[in-house]
Amino acid sequence: MPLSSKHQLISETRPQTVPSAADYSHNQQKIAQLMAQLNQIVLDKSQVVKLALSGILAGGHLLLQDLPGMGKTTLAQGLAQLLGLSFSRVQFTNDMLPADILGMSIYDQNKRQFEFRAGPIFTQLLLADEINRSSPKTQSALLEAMEERQVTQDGQSYPLPKPFFVIATQNPLQQAGVYPLPESQLDRFLLCLSLGYPSAAAERALLKGQDRRELLNSLGAVLDTEAVLLAQQGVKQVYIADVVLDYLQRLVAKTRASQEYHGLSPRGLLSLQRAAQAYAYVSGHMEVTPEDIQAVFAAVTDHRLGQRFVPAHVTGGQATPTISQRILAEVAVIV
Repeated sequence: MPLSSKHQLISETRPQTVPSAADYSHNQQKIAQLMAQLNQIVLDKSQVVKLALSGILAGGHLLLQDLPGMGKTTLAQGLAQLLGLSFSRVQFTNDMLPADILGMSIYDQNKRQFEFRAGPIFTQLLLADEINRSSPKTQSALLEAMEERQVTQDGQSYPLPKPFFVIATQNPLQQAGVYPLPESQLDRFLLCLSLGYPSAAAERALLKGQDRRELLNSLGAVLDTEAVLLAQQGVKQVYIADVVLDYLQRLVAKTRASQEYHGLSPRGLLSLQRAAQAYAYVSGHMEVTPEDIQAVFAAVTDHRLGQRFVPAHVTGGQATPTISQRILAEVAVIV
């Protein structure tokens, strides 16, 4: 039971092109332009924007957790438009079923056979808004799609478009009507980010500036599907010296030495490596430094180590070191 021609077109396998030096230079200019435009939409969050773009170019999924109204959806929509990717948004609710996301087989009386009707997941960038408001059964429906880039229904597998990303948002667990994401689901997200409150200057710019939705509608694509796929290949070519790999392994070993939490798995280790390569690529250099690892370490590890997001107003504004910050402070860069 094939998909429509549209889905066949965006799901077909493309050859893996090795980026040239000219491709790298061109993409670096486009990436800088993309971040500059997105920083005009999502104010005062340049580091979060850079990490989010790094996660996308690493081929990973993003989890944005924060209070409602902090700009999570705006960030996701801005990325989709500037990257030139097809986009779908699903608002998760407690009565949502897996078929509402994946699609279902419907009987066609004229053809006298079942045909698969693709759900909103058949897109290049899926915004799973307030994912923790749906039941665990619906949350788990995304697992195969996020890991295997395919959907299986009635014994038939349907490939998802390339590239395929999930950007999910979730509200704090202190709010009513939410279901905590299980560890297996959290582990599928390459990065977990929080935007936090804007500065006073950024808040004033929001009050006096143009509506964010109008600004989003004015954005044009800076990259396209082929450029994104080429950038993903470029990320894989970013060099990591053995001494930097030593540092990365010592950090991961430190997570496994504690009795407070489960240490990073081999998948977590590979995620950390991939995120550091992407961050280096977005930063404009083709070799990973310890600073690149440190920049992505919290976003890759905290949600895997059981660190739960707690809004600042709940703690009375008192900032306590996260698990990742403690580990970074305890592990030396060079032996």
